[in-house]
Amino acid sequence: MSTAPNKQSALKKTIRGLTVGTVITGSTFFHGPPVLALGLTKLLKKSKMIDETNIQIANNWIDVNNKLINKVLPHLKWDITIEDGLDLNMQGRYLMTCNHQSWVDTTVNQYFGLTRMPLTRFFTKWELIFIPFVGQAFKILGFPMMKRHTKEQVAKNPELKDRDMMEARKACEQLLSQPFTLLNYLEGTRFTQEKYDQQKSPYKHLLKPKAGGLALALNILGDKIDALVDMTIVYPNGVPGYSDFWLGDVSKIAVNLRKIEIPDWVLGGNYEDDAVYRERFQQWVHKIWTEKDQIIEQMKSQYTSTNI
Repeated sequence: MSTAPNKQSALKKTIRGLTVGTVITGSTFFHGPPVLALGLTKLLKKSKMIDETNIQIANNWIDVNNKLINKVLPHLKWDITIEDGLDLNMQGRYLMTCNHQSWVDTTVNQYFGLTRMPLTRFFTKWELIFIPFVGQAFKILGFPMMKRHTKEQVAKNPELKDRDMMEARKACEQLLSQPFTLLNYLEGTRFTQEKYDQQKSPYKHLLKPKAGGLALALNILGDKIDALVDMTIVYPNGVPGYSDFWLGDVSKIAVNLRKIEIPDWVLGGNYEDDAVYRERFQQWVHKIWTEKDQIIEQMKSQYTSTNI
């Protein structure tokens, strides 16, 4: 049997990989320094114009990635469904929840959101500030960066708990000066079968959600946002790794977006100290996650029945 087709396929993947690596690296080094330079000027004087310029630079970086996807992955098909009742625009303020399976999820979010929603931020660990370019860019672009403390640390020093809340509130409130999308992966980690089994998750396709982060964001921003958006991502051919995606091993990605109605009782509650409210909030999130699990099942069934 001839191995020529396999060699050609391997060569194409090698060329694609080199192209992708070169373009993304070059784009990062091209767009990164201006963001850092403008960010340093904010130490002297806060400026809305600087913030808007940095966001535009970040969007240009995402645009390069998206054009690269269209160029080197022309076979990749997108199935994007926006359910009735969800009206997205570039000037909105959104909280977003999403299932988390792969590092590709962030690329999917950026591909979808560039022309539909404001720049997406997400909660990050403060320790990322020490990663060259990336950590500083997160800070400058307004990603909420949290100095999270363990239960043991809080037990020894209870003031740390209030400090965490104050830092979270300050980070979220800083977003209000501009349109934003704040993403929360409620599962807190990427889905794996091992984690699923360890948790004994009651859902078929999801890990258990961690409601505290969403409760905090809604407590701070709930009455100021335009919508709570739930994004569901399905990879019909199996969950890919980051290299699998860029090397062309993914043929289809499906995305569903819906609006989650926020009950009046949700706003203004004290998730940390009110046990009754906390239980009610967790039940509300459980309902959202149960519906999401059903959406994933329907999406997967659709692609199975059509042999995609």
